[in-house]
Amino acid sequence: MSFEAIVIGGNFAGLSAAMQLARARRRVLLVDAGAPRNRFSEASHGFLGQDGQTPAAIMWEGKRQLSLYPTITIRQGKVVRARRDGDAFIVGTEDGGEERAARIVLATGVSDTLPEIPGLKERWGRSALHCPYCHGFEVSGGKLGVLANHPHSAQSAMMIPDWGATTFFTQALFEPDEEQLVKLSARGVRIERSPVVELLGDNPKLEAVRLADGRVVPLDAVFVAPKTAMASPVAEQLGCAFDDGPFGPIICIGDNKETTIRGVFAAGDAASAMHNATLASASGVLAGVHCHQSLVMQSAA
Repeated sequence: MSFEAIVIGGNFAGLSAAMQLARARRRVLLVDAGAPRNRFSEASHGFLGQDGQTPAAIMWEGKRQLSLYPTITIRQGKVVRARRDGDAFIVGTEDGGEERAARIVLATGVSDTLPEIPGLKERWGRSALHCPYCHGFEVSGGKLGVLANHPHSAQSAMMIPDWGATTFFTQALFEPDEEQLVKLSARGVRIERSPVVELLGDNPKLEAVRLADGRVVPLDAVFVAPKTAMASPVAEQLGCAFDDGPFGPIICIGDNKETTIRGVFAAGDAASAMHNATLASASGVLAGVHCHQSLVMQSAA
């Protein structure tokens, strides 16, 4: 085989997995489609040593460092199919090419589906945000909102007052229960039951939201958790099992990051309910380490 492992996905998780395998002197192919989930963000925050850098700059430097290892091959392209072939796997790209390897690491990520509210998509990653730990500090002190679009939205709204005055928009979909109302009140969260129907301001800046009853509420940023789906069909093609995550399906993995398909490992947002740059990188490290160890055990057997 040309490669011992193929890593699919070149964002934080994939690069971290490939680094461990390359440092173990294994022949590794990294295939990157070049459309990471974080491409809409101006900067990555809370990532030790990289705070404030653009995601593109972090990935560029990661690929540069990775390319210095003699056993790594990095290719730009989109993997569209994968299948088991005996004790190995065959991976195919959209240009018709195929490669074979003993192991696969899936770092394919997820795609986001936002509520259909005019002005929301255009501000995604700028003033419409998903994670206060990733972006809260940058909008702190402003007027902040939380759009309810899942059962855990009220719990999310309880956190946001640490960054600014918070309004929880139920969207007439997720009314807090009595216990949640008490806790939201204790946190100083204002409840707004008229749904947000439009985001206003000079894009990507947010200045206010328009409500269904016609009122305009000033806001500087809004937090919303998108629904997620697999960004690639490869995990399903390989037969990997999925768990039900809070926002969408996630690849089922064990403590060693191996999926339900022996020889296939997964890392990053596609295999985790919590989405964060540091966590993605850390999971990639573990996937790469355990992938290498499985290769060692196979050769020893």
